[in-house]
Amino acid sequence: MENSTAFQRVAQVGNLTEMPLNPVEQQAVTIFLTVVICLVGIGGNIMVVLVVLRKHMVTPTNCYLVSLAAADLIVLVAAGLPNISDVVAFWIYGYTGCLCITYLQYLGINVSSCSITAFTIERYIAICHSIKAQFICTVSRAKRIIAGVWLFTSLYCIMWFFLVDIDETVYTNGVVVTCGYRVSRSLYMPIYFLDFTLFYVIPLTVATVLYGLIARILFMSPLPSHLSDREGGGSVHQGHTSSTNKGSKGAIVARKQITKMLVVVVVLCALLWMPYRTLVVVNSFLDPPYHNTWFLLFCRMCIYTNSAVNPIIYNLMSQKFRVAFQKLCKCSWQQKEVVAQCRLPMYYSVMKDSSHESNEQVTEQEDVSGQITQRLNVTSDDRSTLNCS
Repeated sequence: MENSTAFQRVAQVGNLTEMPLNPVEQQAVTIFLTVVICLVGIGGNIMVVLVVLRKHMVTPTNCYLVSLAAADLIVLVAAGLPNISDVVAFWIYGYTGCLCITYLQYLGINVSSCSITAFTIERYIAICHSIKAQFICTVSRAKRIIAGVWLFTSLYCIMWFFLVDIDETVYTNGVVVTCGYRVSRSLYMPIYFLDFTLFYVIPLTVATVLYGLIARILFMSPLPSHLSDREGGGSVHQGHTSSTNKGSKGAIVARKQITKMLVVVVVLCALLWMPYRTLVVVNSFLDPPYHNTWFLLFCRMCIYTNSAVNPIIYNLMSQKFRVAFQKLCKCSWQQKEVVAQCRLPMYYSVMKDSSHESNEQVTEQEDVSGQITQRLNVTSDDRSTLNCS
């Protein structure tokens, strides 16, 4: 009698054909692209987190960017790196790995989408309702919202612990282990469409509407009269007013800059997720589903690129982030240099004259103590200069 209990973990299916193997060129392309994208993405997102931890970089928007960076790190580690071993061999992480990796993949994907929606709403309030923003758009409130996002998505993704399982397919020349679905594919359609709606359609709709309103205020509306250039005049406060206008214009330029950067993040997210989301929707109505290996590889690479490209966007489009990245790299390099210099032994030569032996010894001691004092002063100055806090 066939065992069909809920606790069955492995389904063995007999197959008289030989074990399918991925083409060598597909393995090479997959490994190369995955390694490059994951290394760039993991390094870049870690730098984003380290940079924002500095006091002068802690803003509500940057808090959401840290949440986005953490979610992208989870996607790259839980989805990207296992893909390397999966394309070369088969599933090697067992039943527990199947559950945990699947859970972390969806957790990172969903938190990423919610973080984008959160900073879009925050930008809308900050620009279109600037008076309310002073009380609403605060760092403490941003941290509470981020905590709520992670709690909600963590609970939402628990269902994947009960929806996946490992399968064993027996071939004539071996056994193939895969991490797949526990029940029929048709039963997953409501979950797919729920994910598609909650974490793709709704965030994109919200972003399109809110960034349209932001653009109308920030780019299409004329500058207020007190921000326009004042030509001529004989006011005694002209110099003070001119500097105030320049500061206000600088704030507007900075707002435009950060808004453009965030719009690029949202647009790239929509474009890079579109192949996979479209494939899922189409395969829900196809039998058998479309599983072209090269197209699936393209969809995966788009997802990994979406999780890796954001730090590059910050560096290219935000002067503040670019300077902070440079300081972080420069500080790390200089600290290593100072440590290496401190570990160098000090050598000094002793020149003695038989006729003035006692005088030379005193002179040598003074020179050596002076060198040591000078070296300590230079080291302390370097350390104070290299303080990154």
